Amino acid sequence: MELVGLRSKEASSIITALEHRVVPRLGIQHLLVGRANETEEIVRILRKVAEGGSEVKFWIGDFGSGKSFMLQLIETLALKTNFVVSTVDFTPTNRLYATDGKARALYSEIVSKLITQTDQDGNALSSILDQWVERLMGEVVEELRIDLDALVTQDNRHHVMDRIVDAAKKFSSPGSFEFGQAVAKYYEGFASGNNELQENALRWLRGGYTAKTDSLRDLGIREIVTDANYYDMLKNLAELFVSVGYQGFVVNLDEAINLYKLPMSQTRSSNYEQILRIYNDCTYEGRVKNLFVNLGGTRKFLEDERRGLFSYEALKSRLTTGKFADTNLIDLTHPVVYLKPLSQEDIFTLLSKLKTVFEQHYGVTIQCNDTHITRYMEGQLNRPGAAQFLTPRQVISEFLQLLNLARQNVGVTVDGLLDTMFGVEKAAIIKDADDHDDDIEVL
Repeated sequence: MELVGLRSKEASSIITALEHRVVPRLGIQHLLVGRANETEEIVRILRKVAEGGSEVKFWIGDFGSGKSFMLQLIETLALKTNFVVSTVDFTPTNRLYATDGKARALYSEIVSKLITQTDQDGNALSSILDQWVERLMGEVVEELRIDLDALVTQDNRHHVMDRIVDAAKKFSSPGSFEFGQAVAKYYEGFASGNNELQENALRWLRGGYTAKTDSLRDLGIREIVTDANYYDMLKNLAELFVSVGYQGFVVNLDEAINLYKLPMSQTRSSNYEQILRIYNDCTYEGRVKNLFVNLGGTRKFLEDERRGLFSYEALKSRLTTGKFADTNLIDLTHPVVYLKPLSQEDIFTLLSKLKTVFEQHYGVTIQCNDTHITRYMEGQLNRPGAAQFLTPRQVISEFLQLLNLARQNVGVTVDGLLDTMFGVEKAAIIKDADDHDDDIEVL
């Protein structure tokens, strides 16, 4: 199967990631099968957000249904259309609401993983700030009619710092003044050659300060990013990105089952209340602009009326899909999208694509045709326990192992390997040790 436009770097990223059982960051569009409607909906939402709208989407499915794949696909599509994106996982040490620094830790994680199409090392904040400051410097140069080099002198740098603060004050979210102060200090550090000042400003913007006294001493800023105000700072970041020229801000939050697992009911409710706040902000026109938030979770996280989102009545009333929840019908315009497993035809197409990617990555040709792929799929599906425990991740992992064995061992054929894998006594499939409802799936 030919994959048009597949680059060697993408092939390497795909195979390396899948061999380690994680979702590829690069080239994921080449693995897209059976998700055409979902892709169209994502493109529609991105267009809406670029025009000043906002959206919250819940991607719900059981283990192996494709939650993490969808979030990675959203990231890929958003980057291609000039969005700033951050994709993070909920963990026991970060969450949406806390009073002990865990919400601020989530903010710091989001900021540390900011990426753009041209800066995908996961730390794009500095380059974005540089773009914004350079634009404001240009405005000051034109307005005051002075030389650009003269702007960084001690007598003139305050013009740019004042312009930064004034521009940030126009942002609609609380905390914009302090946000602008931090960026102004970032510029001052650049203009004066004070790397420590510049790093302290970045530390403030990343939520690295835990004491106001430290911020006041280092930067002269009386407030810091906290558990209580971090969401406002995320909205300020969205406005900053748009003012620089990006289309908006996409935040992907995976492994939401970790909110479900919080032991204290009041803590869970507080986190669900924060989800409600974000949902309302992004649903009611005008509250927040250019922000697209996605959450990936299991049906248990959503529907459990004792510990899940449906335990919070205000969310249940907004997110319930009613009588069609357990049907094969999908309403992609609803805030909750239930991800259905891929069909056997889709998996066949996926494996065919993977063979092509594998061959390009390793620079080989494997004697594995459609008949072999069909036989492999039939062998997997006929194993005892397949109906209960066979996951796409396991199908893909063992298929890549088959290709690797054929590649590395002279005289070994795919037919022979299939005979060994699916002989008279087929090995039973047991429950995947990684199937904890909150692990990253390949599909």
